[in-house]
Amino acid sequence: MDKESRSLEASKVFTPTAPIDERSLFAGRHTQIRQIVDVVNQKGQHAVLFGERGVGKTSLANILKDILISSYNNIISPRINCYADDTFNSVIEKSFGEITLMSQRRKIGFSDKTDLNKFNARDLIVGKIDPESIRKALVLLSDIFKPIIIFDEFDRLKPDVQNVFADLIKALSDHAVGATIIIVGVADSIDQLISAHQSVERALMQIRMPRMSEDEVQEIFTRGYKHLGLSANDDAMLTATRLAQGLPHYAHLIGLHSSRIAIEKDVNTIDLGTIRESISLALGGAQQSIQSIWHKATMSPRKDNLFATVLLSCALAKTDELGYFAAQDVRGPLNIITNKKYEIPNYSQHLKEFTEEKRGPVLKKIGTKRRYRFRFINPLMQPFVIMRGYNEGKVEFK
Repeated sequence: MDKESRSLEASKVFTPTAPIDERSLFAGRHTQIRQIVDVVNQKGQHAVLFGERGVGKTSLANILKDILISSYNNIISPRINCYADDTFNSVIEKSFGEITLMSQRRKIGFSDKTDLNKFNARDLIVGKIDPESIRKALVLLSDIFKPIIIFDEFDRLKPDVQNVFADLIKALSDHAVGATIIIVGVADSIDQLISAHQSVERALMQIRMPRMSEDEVQEIFTRGYKHLGLSANDDAMLTATRLAQGLPHYAHLIGLHSSRIAIEKDVNTIDLGTIRESISLALGGAQQSIQSIWHKATMSPRKDNLFATVLLSCALAKTDELGYFAAQDVRGPLNIITNKKYEIPNYSQHLKEFTEEKRGPVLKKIGTKRRYRFRFINPLMQPFVIMRGYNEGKVEFK
C-alpha cells in the first residue's frame, strides 16, 4: 500500500470527528459492555447509559448490535437520535419506522409457492401511540425477534416526554416483555435524564460512562497503529495517552496526525518528536469554538497576566469523579508551572472571572462560598488547554 493509500486508511482508523461504527475499531469500555449484556439477558431489565459529553457513549451505542449478535442471531436494534422538538409519538414513529419485517403468503391457486411481503413495524401499533400500545407491539415483535431499541441524545427531550418513556419502561418491566430499551444521554446522574426515574429504578440499570482509563486510551492507539503497520515507543505512548485526558476525540485526533506524520516520513515507530508535531497540527485544526473560548478566557492587555497559566493549572488540577476541582487543587500545578509560590487569594479572582460572561464562561461553579467547586463547561476544553501548555513547553509527562 502506498503512502497516499495508508494516509487515507488512517482517517478510517482514527475518527476524531465521528463516532466509531465498526466493532473492530472500538476500544475499551469492557465494564459498560458487560453491564449492557447483563441487562439484555434479563427480561424486564432496561438501561440508561449516561456521562459527560465526549466520552464515547454514541460510539458504544453504535456497535452494540455487533457485540450482541454473537449471543442472539435475531436482533433488531434501531438507534434513534432524539431532538429538542421531539415528542413521545415522534420518537416512537422514528424507532419503529427503522424496523422492516418480512411475511410469507401463499400464492393464490394450487401452487406451493409463496410471496415475500415487506411491512413496517409501525403497522404493529394499534390505536394511538402510548406506553400500552407500544408494549403490545413489542410483545408481538419479541415473539420472533430480540428487540433492543436505543434512544440516543435523550437529554435533549423535554422532561414531560422523558417521563412518558419512564411509563413505557415500567409497563415493559411489569409484564416481563422480551424487549430492551437503552437510553443514552449527557448527564451527571440519572435524575437529569428522567425526573420520574424512582418509579422504574428496579427495572433500569444505571450505567455511568466515565472518561476512559489510560489503559483504554492506549488500546485506541495500539489498535489503530497496528492496523496501519505502526507502533509507538513508551515515551510517545505515555505522552499521547496523558494528553488525551480520557476523551476518545483527542485520542483519535492525536492518533490520526501522528500516524500520518509517520507514514509521510516512511517510519514505522512513532516517537516523542512525532507526538510533538501531531499536537501542533491538532491545535491548529481544533474546533473554532474551542479556540475562541480559550482566547476569550485568557486575553488581557497586561503581558504578565496569569489567566492562561491559571487556566492551565485548572486543566491539570486533581478532580473528583464528576470532573470538579476546588481552588486549593489549582495551587500545586500553578506553583510547579511558574516555579513560584502562590496561595488561593493570588488566583481566586481568576477563577471567579472564568465563571462569568466576560471570560466565556469557561468554568462552571457549584457549592457555597469558601466551598466552591469548578469544572470545565465544555469537556473538550480541558485537553485543549493541556495540549497548548505542552506545545509551549510548560507541561511534561514522565
